[in-house]
Amino acid sequence: MSLIWATRGRTWGFRFLRNGGYEDPLLVYDEVFSGVGDESEVWCRVAEKGALRFPDPRGRQDRAGRIIPHDFVVLGPLADEIDSVEEGRRLVWPLISQEFDQLWELPKTPSTTR
Repeated sequence: MSLIWATRGRTWGFRFLRNGGYEDPLLVYDEVFSGVGDESEVWCRVAEKGALRFPDPRGRQDRAGRIIPHDFVVLGPLADEIDSVEEGRRLVWPLISQEFDQLWELPKTPSTTR
């Protein structure tokens, strides 16, 4: 399973935490999210990829008080299993929630993990 995952932490800004195996995940991210707009919850298929966005399930906020969004480009067979934001959250959140728990409080921006 491969994901591009972009989010922000309490003190660090929006960045890619998983690159989905791409050297430059921004190109794929822009391709998939280009027609999505700024909705807080999104599931949108773009060919074999999916754009999934939802607010942090634990309601975490950054130091400015903004709810943390999680943006994913869902790749491969997992994209075929998702047909709504709710289904995407149910399938994707367990895959990254522990990782985000560890990164959340870091004072410095973490690097892309994979």
